[in-house]
Amino acid sequence: MSFAKRSSKLLKEFRSYRVASEVTSEIIEDFLYALDCPRALTVWLLFRNGEHNQLSELEFDPLNYRDVVELGDAYAATKFLSKFRGLNPGFDLDQVALEKFSKFELLCKQTNCRFRDLGADPLFKGSTVWLHNEVKRKIASILGDFSVEEVFSMADWGPGATTLIKSVDASSANKFQHEAGITRDLYALFPDSLIAGAYPGWYAHLLEIGFPKFQVGNKVVTVPKDSSANRVIAIEPGINLWFQKAIGSMLQRRLLRVGIDLSRQEVNQNLAFEASKDASLATIDFSSASDSISREVIKEVLPPRWFSLLDSARSRLGQQGNSLIEWEKFSSMGNGFTFQLESLLFYAIARCVVEFCHESSLSARENRVSVYGDDVLIPIGCLDLFSQASSFYGFVLNRKKSHFSSLFRESCGAHFASGCDVKPIYLKDSLSDVSSVFRLANAVRRLAHRRMSKYACDTRLRSVYGHLVNLVPRRLRLWIPETLGDGGFVSNFDEAVPTRCRHWIEGYSVFNLAMVSKTYQSEGVGVLFSRLWVPSQQEERNTVPLRGRTRLRLTRSFVPRWYDLGPWV
Repeated sequence: MSFAKRSSKLLKEFRSYRVASEVTSEIIEDFLYALDCPRALTVWLLFRNGEHNQLSELEFDPLNYRDVVELGDAYAATKFLSKFRGLNPGFDLDQVALEKFSKFELLCKQTNCRFRDLGADPLFKGSTVWLHNEVKRKIASILGDFSVEEVFSMADWGPGATTLIKSVDASSANKFQHEAGITRDLYALFPDSLIAGAYPGWYAHLLEIGFPKFQVGNKVVTVPKDSSANRVIAIEPGINLWFQKAIGSMLQRRLLRVGIDLSRQEVNQNLAFEASKDASLATIDFSSASDSISREVIKEVLPPRWFSLLDSARSRLGQQGNSLIEWEKFSSMGNGFTFQLESLLFYAIARCVVEFCHESSLSARENRVSVYGDDVLIPIGCLDLFSQASSFYGFVLNRKKSHFSSLFRESCGAHFASGCDVKPIYLKDSLSDVSSVFRLANAVRRLAHRRMSKYACDTRLRSVYGHLVNLVPRRLRLWIPETLGDGGFVSNFDEAVPTRCRHWIEGYSVFNLAMVSKTYQSEGVGVLFSRLWVPSQQEERNTVPLRGRTRLRLTRSFVPRWYDLGPWV
Protein backbone atom coordinates (compact mmCIF):
# COMPACT_ATOMS: atom_id res chain seq x y z
CA MET A 1 0.00 0.00 0.00
CA SER A 2 1.33 3.45 -0.93
CA PHE A 3 2.10 6.03 1.78
CA ALA A 4 -0.73 8.29 0.58
CA LYS A 5 -3.35 5.52 0.86
CA ARG A 6 -2.06 4.30 4.21
CA SER A 7 -1.97 7.86 5.51
CA SER A 8 -5.54 8.54 4.41
CA LYS A 9 -6.83 5.33 5.97
CA LEU A 10 -5.05 5.86 9.28
CA LEU A 11 -6.10 9.49 9.51
CA LYS A 12 -9.75 8.46 9.29
CA GLU A 13 -9.21 6.08 12.19
CA PHE A 14 -7.32 8.69 14.20
CA ARG A 15 -10.11 11.23 13.72
CA SER A 16 -12.86 8.79 14.64
CA TYR A 17 -11.08 7.45 17.75
CA ARG A 18 -12.68 8.53 21.05
CA VAL A 19 -11.73 7.79 24.64
CA ALA A 20 -14.51 6.58 26.95
CA SER A 21 -15.58 9.20 29.50
CA GLU A 22 -14.70 7.08 32.55
CA VAL A 23 -11.10 6.49 31.42
CA THR A 24 -9.79 9.85 32.70
CA SER A 25 -10.74 9.00 36.29
CA GLU A 26 -9.07 5.60 35.93
CA ILE A 27 -5.84 7.20 34.73
CA ILE A 28 -5.92 9.73 37.58
CA GLU A 29 -6.29 6.88 40.06
CA ASP A 30 -3.48 4.88 38.39
CA PHE A 31 -1.10 7.84 38.47
CA LEU A 32 -1.75 8.70 42.11
CA TYR A 33 -1.56 5.02 43.11
CA ALA A 34 1.83 4.74 41.36
CA LEU A 35 3.17 7.66 43.44
CA ASP A 36 2.06 5.81 46.59
CA CYS A 37 2.48 8.63 49.13
CA PRO A 38 0.18 10.30 51.69
CA ARG A 39 -0.32 13.39 49.52
CA ALA A 40 -1.35 11.22 46.54
CA LEU A 41 -3.97 9.53 48.76
CA THR A 42 -5.24 12.96 49.86
CA VAL A 43 -5.56 14.14 46.27
CA TRP A 44 -7.39 10.99 45.19
CA LEU A 45 -9.88 11.11 48.10
CA LEU A 46 -10.65 14.78 47.48
CA PHE A 47 -11.12 14.15 43.76
CA ARG A 48 -13.23 10.99 44.15
CA ASN A 49 -15.49 12.55 46.79
CA GLY A 50 -16.06 15.73 44.81
CA GLU A 51 -14.21 18.01 47.25
CA HIS A 52 -12.80 19.95 44.33
CA ASN A 53 -12.70 23.28 46.16
CA GLN A 54 -10.30 21.86 48.75
CA LEU A 55 -8.34 20.11 46.00
CA SER A 56 -7.83 23.35 44.05
CA GLU A 57 -6.56 25.10 47.20
CA LEU A 58 -4.17 22.33 48.23
CA GLU A 59 -0.79 23.82 49.19
CA PHE A 60 2.72 22.42 49.04
CA ASP A 61 5.44 23.17 51.62
CA PRO A 62 8.87 21.67 50.81
CA LEU A 63 9.88 21.88 54.47
CA ASN A 64 7.41 19.11 55.32
CA TYR A 65 9.42 16.36 53.61
CA ARG A 66 12.51 14.47 54.73
CA ASP A 67 14.20 13.72 51.41
CA VAL A 68 14.04 14.49 47.70
CA VAL A 69 12.15 11.31 46.75
CA GLU A 70 9.40 11.97 49.27
CA LEU A 71 9.24 15.62 48.23
CA GLY A 72 9.12 14.77 44.52
CA ASP A 73 6.24 12.29 45.01
CA ALA A 74 4.20 14.77 47.05
CA TYR A 75 4.90 17.62 44.63
CA ALA A 76 3.88 15.52 41.60
CA ALA A 77 0.64 14.51 43.34
CA THR A 78 -0.19 18.07 44.40
CA LYS A 79 0.34 19.58 40.94
CA PHE A 80 -1.15 16.83 38.77
CA LEU A 81 -4.73 18.18 38.91
CA SER A 82 -3.93 21.80 39.76
CA LYS A 83 -4.79 22.90 36.18
CA PHE A 84 -7.47 20.31 35.43
CA ARG A 85 -10.51 21.90 33.80
CA GLY A 86 -12.65 18.92 34.80
CA LEU A 87 -12.78 20.06 38.43
CA ASN A 88 -15.89 21.74 39.81
CA PRO A 89 -14.64 24.00 42.62
CA GLY A 90 -18.15 25.24 43.43
CA PHE A 91 -17.57 28.89 42.50
CA ASP A 92 -17.38 31.02 39.37
CA LEU A 93 -13.79 31.06 38.12
CA ASP A 94 -14.39 34.24 36.12
CA GLN A 95 -15.82 35.99 39.16
CA VAL A 96 -12.79 35.06 41.27
CA ALA A 97 -10.48 36.35 38.54
CA LEU A 98 -12.35 39.65 38.21
CA GLU A 99 -12.42 40.16 41.98
CA LYS A 100 -8.66 39.65 42.13
CA PHE A 101 -8.24 42.01 39.18
CA SER A 102 -10.26 44.69 40.98
CA LYS A 103 -8.29 44.11 44.19
CA PHE A 104 -5.01 44.88 42.44
CA GLU A 105 -6.56 47.88 40.69
CA LEU A 106 -7.35 49.24 44.16
CA LEU A 107 -3.78 48.50 45.24
CA CYS A 108 -2.51 50.49 42.24
CA LYS A 109 -4.77 53.36 43.25
CA GLN A 110 -3.25 53.40 46.73
CA THR A 111 0.27 53.28 45.28
CA ASN A 112 -0.57 56.14 42.92
CA CYS A 113 -1.78 58.25 45.84
CA ARG A 114 1.48 57.63 47.70
CA PHE A 115 3.67 58.46 44.73
CA ARG A 116 1.89 61.74 43.96
CA ASP A 117 3.37 63.05 47.21
CA LEU A 118 6.42 60.93 48.00
CA GLY A 119 7.64 63.31 50.68
CA ALA A 120 4.57 62.53 52.80
CA ASP A 121 4.78 58.77 52.25
CA PRO A 122 5.73 57.02 55.55
CA LEU A 123 7.52 54.30 53.55
CA PHE A 124 9.81 56.83 51.86
CA LYS A 125 12.58 56.96 54.41
CA GLY A 126 15.99 55.52 55.24
CA SER A 127 17.39 53.12 52.69
CA THR A 128 14.27 53.42 50.53
CA VAL A 129 15.20 56.99 49.55
CA TRP A 130 18.65 55.93 48.32
CA LEU A 131 17.26 52.87 46.56
CA HIS A 132 14.53 54.83 44.80
CA ASN A 133 16.95 57.43 43.45
CA GLU A 134 19.36 54.71 42.40
CA VAL A 135 16.57 52.77 40.64
CA LYS A 136 15.76 55.89 38.61
CA ARG A 137 19.41 56.35 37.65
CA LYS A 138 19.78 52.67 36.84
CA ILE A 139 16.76 52.66 34.52
CA ALA A 140 17.89 55.87 32.82
CA SER A 141 21.34 54.40 32.18
CA ILE A 142 19.87 51.18 30.76
CA LEU A 143 17.37 52.91 28.47
CA GLY A 144 19.43 55.79 27.13
CA ASP A 145 17.64 57.56 24.29
CA PHE A 146 15.70 56.37 21.25
CA SER A 147 14.79 57.61 17.80
CA VAL A 148 11.41 57.67 16.09
CA GLU A 149 12.92 55.54 13.30
CA GLU A 150 13.66 52.81 15.87
CA VAL A 151 10.04 52.76 17.01
CA PHE A 152 8.69 52.41 13.47
CA SER A 153 11.27 49.83 12.38
CA MET A 154 10.73 47.47 15.34
CA ALA A 155 6.91 47.43 15.31
CA ASP A 156 5.10 44.12 14.80
CA TRP A 157 1.82 42.35 15.42
CA GLY A 158 1.18 40.25 18.48
CA PRO A 159 -0.26 36.75 18.02
CA GLY A 160 -3.63 37.41 19.68
CA ALA A 161 -6.90 39.23 19.20
CA THR A 162 -7.45 42.98 19.06
CA THR A 163 -10.50 45.07 19.82
CA LEU A 164 -11.60 44.75 16.17
CA ILE A 165 -10.27 41.30 15.16
CA LYS A 166 -11.18 38.02 16.87
CA SER A 167 -8.51 35.52 17.88
CA VAL A 168 -9.51 32.99 15.19
CA ASP A 169 -8.73 35.60 12.53
CA ALA A 170 -5.66 37.11 14.23
CA SER A 171 -3.05 36.44 11.56
CA SER A 172 -0.62 39.15 10.52
CA ALA A 173 -2.13 39.20 7.01
CA ASN A 174 -5.62 39.78 8.39
CA LYS A 175 -4.36 42.56 10.65
CA PHE A 176 -2.62 44.31 7.78
CA GLN A 177 -5.80 43.87 5.74
CA HIS A 178 -8.46 44.98 8.24
CA GLU A 179 -6.91 46.56 11.35
CA ALA A 180 -7.38 50.32 11.83
CA GLY A 181 -8.18 50.58 15.57
CA ILE A 182 -6.20 53.19 17.51
CA THR A 183 -6.67 55.30 20.63
CA ARG A 184 -6.74 59.08 20.36
CA ASP A 185 -3.69 59.40 22.61
CA LEU A 186 -1.50 57.36 20.26
CA TYR A 187 -2.94 59.08 17.20
CA ALA A 188 -1.95 62.42 18.72
CA LEU A 189 1.63 61.17 19.14
CA PHE A 190 1.88 59.58 15.67
CA PRO A 191 -0.27 61.68 13.31
CA ASP A 192 -1.11 60.82 9.70
CA SER A 193 1.94 62.54 8.27
CA LEU A 194 4.33 60.47 10.39
CA ILE A 195 2.63 57.14 9.66
CA ALA A 196 2.40 57.99 5.94
CA GLY A 197 6.12 58.74 5.82
CA ALA A 198 7.06 55.49 7.58
CA TYR A 199 4.59 53.13 5.84
CA PRO A 200 3.42 54.81 2.60
CA GLY A 201 1.91 51.71 0.99
CA TRP A 202 0.15 50.48 4.12
CA TYR A 203 -1.03 54.00 4.99
CA ALA A 204 -2.81 54.29 1.63
CA HIS A 205 -4.62 51.02 2.40
CA LEU A 206 -5.43 52.22 5.93
CA LEU A 207 -7.23 55.24 4.49
CA GLU A 208 -9.29 52.94 2.28
CA ILE A 209 -10.56 50.94 5.27
CA GLY A 210 -11.45 54.01 7.32
CA PHE A 211 -8.35 54.75 9.42
CA PRO A 212 -8.41 56.00 12.10
CA LYS A 213 -11.12 53.95 13.80
CA PHE A 214 -10.86 55.44 17.26
CA GLN A 215 -11.09 53.01 20.17
CA VAL A 216 -11.88 54.15 23.69
CA GLY A 217 -9.30 51.75 25.12
CA ASN A 218 -8.84 48.05 25.79
CA LYS A 219 -11.39 45.34 26.66
CA VAL A 220 -11.20 43.15 29.75
CA VAL A 221 -11.73 39.41 29.20
CA THR A 222 -10.91 36.23 31.12
CA VAL A 223 -8.94 33.22 29.90
CA PRO A 224 -8.29 29.83 31.57
CA LYS A 225 -5.40 29.68 34.06
CA ASP A 226 -5.78 26.78 36.51
CA SER A 227 -8.40 24.88 38.48
CA SER A 228 -8.84 27.60 41.13
CA ALA A 229 -9.17 30.75 39.00
CA ASN A 230 -9.09 32.14 35.51
CA ARG A 231 -6.77 34.93 34.36
CA VAL A 232 -7.82 38.44 33.37
CA ILE A 233 -6.23 40.02 30.31
CA ALA A 234 -6.99 43.20 28.37
CA ILE A 235 -7.37 43.09 24.58
CA GLU A 236 -5.69 46.12 23.01
CA PRO A 237 -6.58 48.19 19.92
CA GLY A 238 -4.64 46.83 16.95
CA ILE A 239 -2.51 49.83 15.95
CA ASN A 240 -1.69 50.42 19.61
CA LEU A 241 -0.53 46.82 19.86
CA TRP A 242 1.61 47.30 16.74
CA PHE A 243 3.58 50.07 18.45
CA GLN A 244 3.48 48.42 21.89
CA LYS A 245 5.35 45.48 20.39
CA ALA A 246 7.96 47.91 19.08
CA ILE A 247 8.41 49.40 22.54
CA GLY A 248 8.67 45.93 24.05
CA SER A 249 11.41 45.00 21.57
CA MET A 250 13.26 48.24 22.33
CA LEU A 251 13.18 47.52 26.06
CA GLN A 252 14.26 43.93 25.46
CA ARG A 253 17.22 45.04 23.34
CA ARG A 254 18.42 47.38 26.09
CA LEU A 255 18.06 44.75 28.80
CA LEU A 256 20.17 42.39 26.71
CA ARG A 257 23.03 44.91 26.92
CA VAL A 258 23.15 44.40 30.71
CA GLY A 259 22.95 40.61 30.48
CA ILE A 260 19.19 40.02 30.76
CA ASP A 261 18.07 37.94 27.77
CA LEU A 262 14.27 37.81 27.68
CA SER A 263 14.29 35.47 24.69
CA ARG A 264 15.65 32.63 26.84
CA GLN A 265 14.48 31.10 30.11
CA GLU A 266 17.52 28.86 30.50
CA VAL A 267 19.50 31.38 32.54
CA ASN A 268 16.89 31.49 35.29
CA GLN A 269 16.43 27.74 35.13
CA ASN A 270 20.17 27.01 35.42
CA LEU A 271 20.55 29.42 38.33
CA ALA A 272 17.57 27.81 40.07
CA PHE A 273 19.29 24.42 39.67
CA GLU A 274 22.49 25.73 41.25
CA ALA A 275 20.58 27.48 44.05
CA SER A 276 18.78 24.24 44.91
CA LYS A 277 22.18 22.79 45.81
CA ASP A 278 23.84 25.64 47.74
CA ALA A 279 20.90 27.95 48.65
CA SER A 280 22.92 30.98 47.51
CA LEU A 281 20.01 32.50 45.60
CA ALA A 282 16.30 32.88 46.32
CA THR A 283 13.70 32.41 43.59
CA ILE A 284 11.07 35.13 43.88
CA ASP A 285 7.63 35.35 42.31
CA PHE A 286 4.95 38.03 42.64
CA SER A 287 1.15 37.95 42.76
CA SER A 288 -0.39 39.53 39.65
CA ALA A 289 2.75 41.53 38.93
CA SER A 290 1.49 42.78 35.57
CA ASP A 291 -1.65 44.14 37.26
CA SER A 292 0.44 45.87 39.96
CA ILE A 293 2.44 48.23 37.73
CA SER A 294 1.05 51.56 38.94
CA ARG A 295 0.83 54.57 36.67
CA GLU A 296 2.59 57.00 39.01
CA VAL A 297 5.43 54.55 39.67
CA ILE A 298 6.26 54.38 35.98
CA LYS A 299 5.96 58.15 35.66
CA GLU A 300 8.41 58.51 38.55
CA VAL A 301 11.09 56.01 37.49
CA LEU A 302 11.13 56.34 33.67
CA PRO A 303 12.90 59.20 31.84
CA PRO A 304 10.26 61.73 30.65
CA ARG A 305 10.64 60.99 26.93
CA TRP A 306 10.29 57.25 27.47
CA PHE A 307 7.29 57.75 29.73
CA SER A 308 5.58 59.93 27.13
CA LEU A 309 6.04 57.21 24.50
CA LEU A 310 4.75 54.37 26.70
CA ASP A 311 1.92 56.45 28.14
CA SER A 312 0.65 57.37 24.67
CA ALA A 313 0.84 53.79 23.35
CA ARG A 314 -1.01 52.19 26.27
CA SER A 315 -4.77 52.19 26.82
CA ARG A 316 -5.67 54.65 29.54
CA LEU A 317 -9.30 53.53 29.60
CA GLY A 318 -10.81 50.07 29.59
CA GLN A 319 -14.17 48.41 29.08
CA GLN A 320 -15.12 45.88 31.74
CA GLY A 321 -18.60 44.62 30.94
CA ASN A 322 -20.78 47.68 30.59
CA SER A 323 -18.43 49.85 32.64
CA LEU A 324 -15.78 52.26 31.40
CA ILE A 325 -12.77 52.45 33.71
CA GLU A 326 -9.84 54.84 33.91
CA TRP A 327 -6.99 52.52 34.74
CA GLU A 328 -4.91 53.01 37.87
CA LYS A 329 -2.46 50.40 36.56
CA PHE A 330 -0.09 51.46 33.82
CA SER A 331 -0.53 48.34 31.70
CA SER A 332 -1.77 44.78 32.03
CA MET A 333 -1.41 41.38 30.40
CA GLY A 334 -2.32 41.81 26.75
CA ASN A 335 -0.27 44.96 26.35
CA GLY A 336 2.69 44.44 24.02
CA PHE A 337 5.33 45.87 26.38
CA THR A 338 4.10 44.85 29.86
CA PHE A 339 6.42 41.84 30.12
CA GLN A 340 9.53 43.80 29.17
CA LEU A 341 8.55 46.76 31.37
CA GLU A 342 8.10 44.65 34.49
CA SER A 343 11.38 42.86 33.73
CA LEU A 344 13.15 46.23 33.53
CA LEU A 345 11.62 47.43 36.78
CA PHE A 346 12.38 44.25 38.75
CA TYR A 347 15.92 44.10 37.38
CA ALA A 348 16.64 47.69 38.38
CA ILE A 349 15.25 47.14 41.89
CA ALA A 350 17.13 43.86 42.37
CA ARG A 351 20.44 45.19 41.07
CA CYS A 352 20.25 48.33 43.22
CA VAL A 353 19.38 46.25 46.29
CA VAL A 354 22.43 44.02 45.71
CA GLU A 355 24.66 47.08 45.36
CA PHE A 356 23.20 48.57 48.54
CA CYS A 357 23.85 45.35 50.46
CA HIS A 358 27.55 45.51 49.47
CA GLU A 359 27.41 42.01 48.06
CA SER A 360 30.43 42.66 45.83
CA SER A 361 32.54 40.47 48.13
CA LEU A 362 30.57 37.44 47.03
CA SER A 363 31.52 35.30 44.07
CA ALA A 364 30.20 36.24 40.62
CA ARG A 365 27.60 33.48 40.76
CA GLU A 366 26.44 34.29 44.29
CA ASN A 367 26.20 37.96 43.34
CA ARG A 368 24.10 37.14 40.26
CA VAL A 369 20.76 38.81 39.63
CA SER A 370 18.53 37.34 36.96
CA VAL A 371 15.05 38.40 35.88
CA TYR A 372 12.44 37.00 33.51
CA GLY A 373 9.22 38.97 33.91
CA ASP A 374 8.31 38.65 37.58
CA ASP A 375 10.55 35.59 38.08
CA VAL A 376 13.53 37.00 39.99
CA LEU A 377 16.66 35.35 41.39
CA ILE A 378 18.55 37.36 43.99
CA PRO A 379 21.17 36.55 46.69
CA ILE A 380 19.61 35.26 49.90
CA GLY A 381 21.24 38.03 51.93
CA CYS A 382 19.38 40.68 49.88
CA LEU A 383 15.96 39.08 50.15
CA ASP A 384 14.49 41.15 52.98
CA LEU A 385 15.50 44.48 51.49
CA PHE A 386 14.31 43.41 48.04
CA SER A 387 10.94 42.45 49.51
CA GLN A 388 10.65 45.86 51.20
CA ALA A 389 11.66 47.72 48.05
CA SER A 390 9.18 45.78 45.92
CA SER A 391 6.42 46.49 48.43
CA PHE A 392 7.28 50.20 48.26
CA TYR A 393 6.60 50.10 44.50
CA GLY A 394 3.28 48.35 45.07
CA PHE A 395 4.17 44.74 44.32
CA VAL A 396 3.01 41.81 46.45
CA LEU A 397 5.37 38.88 47.06
CA ASN A 398 3.80 35.51 46.27
CA ARG A 399 5.11 33.48 49.18
CA LYS A 400 3.60 30.25 47.85
CA LYS A 401 5.80 30.45 44.77
CA SER A 402 8.85 32.16 46.32
CA HIS A 403 11.45 29.79 47.74
CA PHE A 404 14.35 30.61 50.02
CA SER A 405 13.95 28.67 53.29
CA SER A 406 14.62 25.20 51.87
CA LEU A 407 16.59 23.62 49.03
CA PHE A 408 13.57 23.72 46.74
CA ARG A 409 13.69 26.24 43.87
CA GLU A 410 11.21 27.07 41.09
CA SER A 411 11.75 29.49 38.22
CA CYS A 412 10.52 29.75 34.62
CA GLY A 413 8.86 26.33 34.67
CA ALA A 414 11.89 24.54 36.15
CA HIS A 415 11.57 22.84 39.55
CA PHE A 416 14.52 21.55 41.55
CA ALA A 417 15.17 20.16 45.03
CA SER A 418 18.73 19.56 46.25
CA GLY A 419 19.97 19.50 42.66
CA CYS A 420 17.32 17.00 41.49
CA ASP A 421 14.75 17.76 38.80
CA VAL A 422 11.29 17.44 40.40
CA LYS A 423 9.29 19.12 37.64
CA PRO A 424 5.70 17.79 37.82
CA ILE A 425 3.24 17.04 35.05
CA TYR A 426 -0.25 18.50 34.68
CA LEU A 427 -3.47 16.96 33.46
CA LYS A 428 -5.30 19.93 31.95
CA ASP A 429 -8.21 18.30 30.12
CA SER A 430 -10.07 15.01 30.11
CA LEU A 431 -8.77 12.43 27.67
CA SER A 432 -10.81 12.59 24.49
CA ASP A 433 -8.86 11.61 21.38
CA VAL A 434 -5.63 9.95 20.35
CA SER A 435 -3.61 13.17 20.54
CA SER A 436 -4.60 13.72 24.19
CA VAL A 437 -3.53 10.14 25.00
CA PHE A 438 -0.18 10.68 23.28
CA ARG A 439 0.42 13.91 25.24
CA LEU A 440 -0.36 12.45 28.66
CA ALA A 441 1.50 9.19 28.04
CA ASN A 442 4.58 11.11 26.94
CA ALA A 443 4.35 13.44 29.95
CA VAL A 444 4.29 10.37 32.24
CA ARG A 445 7.22 8.80 30.37
CA ARG A 446 9.29 11.99 30.60
CA LEU A 447 8.50 12.29 34.30
CA ALA A 448 9.66 8.71 34.80
CA HIS A 449 12.84 9.59 32.91
CA ARG A 450 13.55 12.68 35.03
CA ARG A 451 12.96 10.77 38.25
CA MET A 452 15.85 8.46 37.32
CA SER A 453 18.17 11.40 36.50
CA LYS A 454 17.59 10.73 32.78
CA TYR A 455 19.53 7.47 32.82
CA ALA A 456 16.48 5.19 32.80
CA CYS A 457 12.74 5.34 33.57
CA ASP A 458 11.12 4.86 36.98
CA THR A 459 9.30 1.53 36.81
CA ARG A 460 6.64 2.73 39.28
CA LEU A 461 5.08 4.76 36.47
CA ARG A 462 5.26 1.94 33.93
CA SER A 463 1.73 0.72 34.63
CA VAL A 464 0.28 4.19 33.99
CA TYR A 465 2.18 4.50 30.73
CA GLY A 466 1.12 0.98 29.72
CA HIS A 467 -2.53 1.72 30.50
CA LEU A 468 -2.40 4.77 28.22
CA VAL A 469 -0.68 2.83 25.44
CA ASN A 470 -3.29 0.07 25.62
CA LEU A 471 -6.08 2.62 25.18
CA VAL A 472 -4.99 3.11 21.59
CA PRO A 473 -5.62 0.33 19.03
CA ARG A 474 -2.40 -1.41 18.02
CA ARG A 475 -2.45 -0.11 14.44
CA LEU A 476 -2.64 3.48 15.74
CA ARG A 477 0.32 3.17 18.09
CA LEU A 478 3.06 5.29 16.58
CA TRP A 479 6.47 4.91 18.25
CA ILE A 480 8.72 7.93 17.99
CA PRO A 481 11.91 9.33 19.55
CA GLU A 482 11.88 12.23 22.01
CA THR A 483 12.88 14.69 19.29
CA LEU A 484 9.51 14.44 17.47
CA GLY A 485 7.36 15.90 20.27
CA ASP A 486 3.96 14.31 20.93
CA GLY A 487 3.12 12.88 17.51
CA GLY A 488 3.23 9.35 18.91
CA PHE A 489 4.40 7.44 21.99
CA VAL A 490 7.95 8.45 22.91
CA SER A 491 9.95 5.34 23.60
CA ASN A 492 13.36 3.76 23.63
CA PHE A 493 14.89 2.12 20.58
CA ASP A 494 14.05 -1.46 21.56
CA GLU A 495 10.37 -0.65 22.10
CA ALA A 496 9.99 1.17 18.81
CA VAL A 497 12.02 -1.15 16.52
CA PRO A 498 12.13 1.61 13.87
CA THR A 499 12.53 0.98 10.15
CA ARG A 500 15.96 1.70 8.73
CA CYS A 501 16.10 4.07 5.79
CA ARG A 502 16.89 2.62 2.38
CA HIS A 503 19.00 3.72 -0.57
CA TRP A 504 22.24 4.26 1.37
CA ILE A 505 20.67 6.77 3.78
CA GLU A 506 21.87 6.34 7.38
CA GLY A 507 19.03 6.74 9.88
CA TYR A 508 15.47 5.65 10.56
CA SER A 509 12.04 6.37 9.17
CA VAL A 510 9.01 6.68 11.47
CA PHE A 511 5.39 7.75 11.14
CA ASN A 512 4.13 10.50 13.43
CA LEU A 513 1.09 12.75 13.79
CA ALA A 514 1.42 16.49 13.30
CA MET A 515 -1.02 19.30 13.94
CA VAL A 516 -1.06 21.85 11.13
CA SER A 517 -3.03 25.08 10.87
CA LYS A 518 -5.98 25.26 8.54
CA THR A 519 -5.60 28.00 5.97
CA TYR A 520 -7.74 29.86 3.50
CA GLN A 521 -6.87 31.56 0.23
CA SER A 522 -6.52 35.32 0.27
CA GLU A 523 -5.72 37.76 -2.50
CA GLY A 524 -5.85 40.86 -0.29
CA VAL A 525 -3.09 43.38 0.06
CA GLY A 526 -2.63 42.25 3.66
CA VAL A 527 -0.83 39.12 2.45
CA LEU A 528 1.63 41.27 0.51
CA PHE A 529 2.32 43.55 3.48
CA SER A 530 2.77 40.53 5.75
CA ARG A 531 5.33 38.94 3.40
CA LEU A 532 7.19 42.22 2.94
CA TRP A 533 7.36 42.88 6.69
CA VAL A 534 8.44 39.34 7.64
CA PRO A 535 9.90 37.83 4.46
CA SER A 536 11.09 34.69 6.28
CA GLN A 537 7.56 33.42 6.92
CA GLN A 538 7.12 29.88 5.64
CA GLU A 539 3.36 30.05 4.97
CA GLU A 540 2.19 29.04 1.53
CA ARG A 541 1.78 31.86 -0.95
CA ASN A 542 -1.58 33.68 -0.66
CA THR A 543 -2.74 31.52 2.26
CA VAL A 544 -3.62 32.79 5.70
CA PRO A 545 -3.64 30.51 8.79
CA LEU A 546 -6.86 30.24 10.76
CA ARG A 547 -5.75 30.80 14.34
CA GLY A 548 -7.01 28.12 16.71
CA ARG A 549 -8.13 25.83 13.89
CA THR A 550 -5.95 22.84 13.18
CA ARG A 551 -6.07 19.49 11.46
CA LEU A 552 -4.21 16.21 11.88
CA ARG A 553 -1.63 15.13 9.37
CA LEU A 554 0.26 11.83 9.26
CA THR A 555 3.85 12.34 8.21
CA ARG A 556 6.89 10.18 7.68
CA SER A 557 9.88 11.64 9.49
CA PHE A 558 13.57 10.97 9.02
CA VAL A 559 15.48 10.36 12.28
CA PRO A 560 19.27 10.39 11.85
CA ARG A 561 19.83 9.41 15.50
CA TRP A 562 17.42 7.85 17.99
CA TYR A 563 17.37 9.76 21.26
CA ASP A 564 16.84 6.97 23.79
CA LEU A 565 14.84 7.47 27.01
CA GLY A 566 16.38 4.38 28.49
CA PRO A 567 14.79 1.17 29.87
CA TRP A 568 12.29 0.83 32.72
CA VAL A 569 14.15 0.01 35.93
